[in-house]
Amino acid sequence: MNRKQRAPSPQLFAGSASESKKTKSPLEVEASLQLSAGSFNGRLECAFDSARVTTPAFVVDEGLLRQNLRVFAEVKHRTGCRILLALKAFAMFSVFPLLREVLDGVCASSPHEARLGREEFGGEVHTFAAAYSESDILDLAGTTDHLVFNSFNQLTRFRGLALQTARSSGRNLQIGLRINPEHSEGAVPIYDPCAPGSRLGVRRRAFREDLLDQVTGLHWHNLCEQNADCLERTIGAVEASFGPFLDRMEYVNFGGGHHITREDYDRRLLIELINRFQDKWSTSVYLEPGEAVALNAGYLVSTVLDIVSADMDIAIIDSSVPAHMPDVLEMPYRPHIIGSGEPGEKSYTCRIGGLSCLAGDVAGEYSFDRPLQIGDRLVFTDMAIYTMVKTNTFNGVQLPGIYLYRPERDEMVSIRVFGYNDFKTRLS
Repeated sequence: MNRKQRAPSPQLFAGSASESKKTKSPLEVEASLQLSAGSFNGRLECAFDSARVTTPAFVVDEGLLRQNLRVFAEVKHRTGCRILLALKAFAMFSVFPLLREVLDGVCASSPHEARLGREEFGGEVHTFAAAYSESDILDLAGTTDHLVFNSFNQLTRFRGLALQTARSSGRNLQIGLRINPEHSEGAVPIYDPCAPGSRLGVRRRAFREDLLDQVTGLHWHNLCEQNADCLERTIGAVEASFGPFLDRMEYVNFGGGHHITREDYDRRLLIELINRFQDKWSTSVYLEPGEAVALNAGYLVSTVLDIVSADMDIAIIDSSVPAHMPDVLEMPYRPHIIGSGEPGEKSYTCRIGGLSCLAGDVAGEYSFDRPLQIGDRLVFTDMAIYTMVKTNTFNGVQLPGIYLYRPERDEMVSIRVFGYNDFKTRLS
């Protein structure tokens, strides 16, 4: 995208659908001038009968995905920015036809993700990795539209090879560079790309203006599940450090971590920030949310296999925390279960544990209106993001099946069932 061709930002909250920068998709038309994510709260409830799936199972609600997409459509309509799906968080390619009605493409972190985006999503493919090998570059030159480097060392080493390889196959490859604004917003340390000692992005003191030839975009990422006020402070830090280079770029990518579809997210401020930045620096803005695309749109359905007694009752389910929802241990956090309360809030409190041999295979402590029984179904919420992309077969535990629920037809579609061969073929 050439910044000289970018239309001026529309007036905030003014105009109509006919004034959009491009022909609007059905979802964008449906968005109208609403900034609400909708009324159904997938964080607390589900619209389907959990008895309709074979457990363990991930269920993605297509209606809730649409609800999130309406928010993105409105942000795009009011700013002209471009929004990419971060495949690292959600890569269920069976729903890509729906997502591409609104989203402009994908951002990838590896040759495999880039190929998936090219083959299954279409649109733009942006790729960033902390480092590339020569074989990575040769692969990515055939699949990626925007190749973002993490250092000037990698840029100077591979820029020529990447551009030449892309040209030889008739492709127009653009080169980007990741910067580190050295501005943290209190994220969990392992998820903070701007933490002291981070290996991600070029700091201002190491920035080489003389090596920016053929670099058309800058990229940063420093947020994690955060609101627009965090972005506002980050933009200030970026402008203070990298301002002299911003108007030389065709685009600037604000990265991910923007919880745009969360109910309390300040979307009005986000729109204001994007429009202000684009107008100030005569450049185009990209966002690459991952979580926000499928936030509260997915579930993990499990069955209680046994109840054992220790310091309290422990319900053992046919899922595994480290195998099926590893972020619960990595973050860590306590996932919500529909119908549950905090420990002691309801009449019966127990601990929920998985079926693997890991002693710490525990989701947390919960309370329910009655004692759990063998055969009960438990529905964990917000399980579309960083779950399917991170599942593993530790202990040979069964991988959850994948279902798509279509609420307008009350249709439950089995997308994928896994078995022994999926475990075996990864080992030899």
